[in-house]
Amino acid sequence: MSPLLTDLYQLAMMEAYLDRGQTGTAVFELFMRRLPERRGFLLAAGLEQALEYLENLRFSPEDVAWLASTRRFRPKLLEYLASFRFTGDVHAIPEGTVFFPDEPILRVTAPLPQAQLVESRLINIVHYQSMIASKAARIMLAAPGKMMVDFGFRRAHGAEAGLMAARASYVAGFAGTATVLAEQRFGIPIFGTMAHSFIQAHDDEAAAFEHFALSRPDNLTLLIDTYDTEAAARKVVALAPRVKADGITIRAVRIDSGDLIELSRRVRRILNDGGLSGIAIFASGGMDEDTIAAMMRAGAPIDGFGVGTSLTTSFDAPSLDCAYKLEEYGGLARRKRSAGKVTWPGRKQVWRVSGADGRFAGDLLSLEDDDREPGEPLIVPVMRDGRRLAAPPTLADIRARSANELERLPEPLRRLEPGASYPVRVGERVIKLAAEFDRRLGL
Repeated sequence: MSPLLTDLYQLAMMEAYLDRGQTGTAVFELFMRRLPERRGFLLAAGLEQALEYLENLRFSPEDVAWLASTRRFRPKLLEYLASFRFTGDVHAIPEGTVFFPDEPILRVTAPLPQAQLVESRLINIVHYQSMIASKAARIMLAAPGKMMVDFGFRRAHGAEAGLMAARASYVAGFAGTATVLAEQRFGIPIFGTMAHSFIQAHDDEAAAFEHFALSRPDNLTLLIDTYDTEAAARKVVALAPRVKADGITIRAVRIDSGDLIELSRRVRRILNDGGLSGIAIFASGGMDEDTIAAMMRAGAPIDGFGVGTSLTTSFDAPSLDCAYKLEEYGGLARRKRSAGKVTWPGRKQVWRVSGADGRFAGDLLSLEDDDREPGEPLIVPVMRDGRRLAAPPTLADIRARSANELERLPEPLRRLEPGASYPVRVGERVIKLAAEFDRRLGL
């Protein structure tokens, strides 16, 4: 990705910093100011792509030449960019970790011009994947034990968004995606059935089913709602023994429209009466965690769901109040005092306390150099001098962490109860440091 994929003001501030010799060590933290109305928690994702970006950030001769051609920047900045390398440190909470407002999920410690430049792209990466992972986590909690598949690439806001949504939803526990590149790039399992156009391209629905079965016998799923869903289910019953003679097993049928609760019941009855109790029912079509939860409460015999637009756009909460703010420069604490956007200064740590039942009971936001507090520290070093400290965890490891985190949420959060909250306490030293900063600046 081009280093020019950033905001103009990052380059403008870099030039001003260099002009004044402001190249001392800066500390920026990336966090969410507040939760959207329909979120009781968030799930961190995107750290691997953020670290990859930092490690590989370079300005090519062509990039520098183009910047020079704009006549917006003087030679000093252009020379700086020509040899640019990120040399800073990064601390972060691991991917798949639950987090809450004001808790840093990533901290950059680097020379001020470097730390400033990377703001826009870091927010772009971490914000989107965390937003999608958080949405996917809600969907997982709406139907425990059910198979979830990402169907949302075509409605995602751009190619990278569609690919990263596949990754973020897999982190949160989805079984896989329909996006083929996600398997090549990340090893995420891919799933696919057929479109209604395949059925429409045939004059006979039963023939369409048979043709597809003979061409695509593995993990065979047939789409049965193009015309009459119940009639199509009966055609599946008639087809099953014929293709079985060819060694082909129909694994599932998919319903993409209509009253999914009632249709799934009727289809289940038709399949069972035809001796096909082993065929699963997969549902898709404009659903989210609310509609899925309603189907589960109604006892709909649906074994899995394909979730598209509501996932990859997170349409009920399409953005998070994400910030990347300066917390220390030149060894002195810094903070923002803007109305509604006040920040806590200093390099911070989050300590998470669990109850006797193993579930999370509350967090403490403290300074990094505080004596050890009760609980588990969440923020760990992941990069030093511009290089990762360890090989990235596997997606399997991240998924395991995510599953454990969701399991340990307090029950009101696991049940997605409206208004459910979680206690995050700000430590006394953080409050004291903020007051000292205010006094130093006469605020």
